[in-house]
Amino acid sequence: MKARLVPVYYLSADDEDFKNQLAILKSLLADDAEFLPPAALGQPLPEAEAALFPQMLGVAYSKLPAFKAMTLPLLVLTSPFGTVNMWDWEIVSYLRSEGINILAPNTLEQSKLVIRMLTVKRELASTTFLVFQDNPGEGFQADIFKRFYWWEEQCLDVIKSKFGVKIVKKSFKILGAEAKALPDSLAKETLAKWDIPSEGLSERAVLSAVKMYLALKKEAEADPSIKSMGINCLNESRSSDTTPCLAWDLLFQEKGIIWGCEADLMVMVTKYLMYKSLGAPIMMTNIYPFLMGKAALKHERIPNFPEIVEDPDNHLLLAHCGYFGVVPRPFATSWTLKPKVLAIVDENAHAQDARMAAGPVTLTKLDPRLEKVLSMEG
Repeated sequence: MKARLVPVYYLSADDEDFKNQLAILKSLLADDAEFLPPAALGQPLPEAEAALFPQMLGVAYSKLPAFKAMTLPLLVLTSPFGTVNMWDWEIVSYLRSEGINILAPNTLEQSKLVIRMLTVKRELASTTFLVFQDNPGEGFQADIFKRFYWWEEQCLDVIKSKFGVKIVKKSFKILGAEAKALPDSLAKETLAKWDIPSEGLSERAVLSAVKMYLALKKEAEADPSIKSMGINCLNESRSSDTTPCLAWDLLFQEKGIIWGCEADLMVMVTKYLMYKSLGAPIMMTNIYPFLMGKAALKHERIPNFPEIVEDPDNHLLLAHCGYFGVVPRPFATSWTLKPKVLAIVDENAHAQDARMAAGPVTLTKLDPRLEKVLSMEG
């Protein structure tokens, strides 16, 4: 699947400059985009991921109503290098000042990245996100979980409206019971096929973790459109004798399934977009800014933040379920299954103790209206 781009012209599709630039773009982006037949500015456009402008002309200033009527993102690639041409920044800046959604990459790699993101958006329209929950917010730590936006119907409505994602809800109680009922022999047979480092876990705990993986794998294989899965695993932890931490690692390695702790749909969408577009390593965790002080420490039940000599207020603590966070093994420098830390999960549960390479990191999350990505580099 490729992003569909509809080339838009000002004067005529037979204009030499328009034709020549479009030919260049088709050559440069042959592996990345599907080019639809050209359409005139101001005319209805076919279904596509973006309106492509291979040419920008001064007449654009007098065509503002036509630009504002367009519902597609505008992609301006006017140079022979597959980027925005230098002098077209005047028109681009004007259109942006008028609230036009316009993309103007300044490198070919940026152009390809934008198109990959548009492709991912197209894929989402035929994608299913599967979450397991029964009465979210009614279990453990209800005072915390009832505050989360992703439980709200308006959150689901925004995701469906923005990306066309199909969101399916199933019972965590039933999933937990089905996983627990699987025979130990099947779990042992599966375990023998994987190298799963563990420390301090009983055989029962490891087998329960594998059974949860098998139950989730069965769900994924029943519907190939499922690309992301999540479980309300802490708040409704009474529904299972284990946690899905191992399952998320194995399903990501095996099927590329994006996971969501606590069935956090906002994070699931964010990670799906980022990973499928960028291909960069991803993980999921909670963020505790040092600036939050005792409010953050109280939640994590620790006496103080790690001692930082230089500029402590410009630091964050990353922690999730008593460890660093959920990290697929392909992205980890070390990775071990260990006994659970949280009191609210079953004594038989487990967690990931993982590390990632030190270096630059980007923290990202979509805003509640799914209109922009909030990001911070560190």
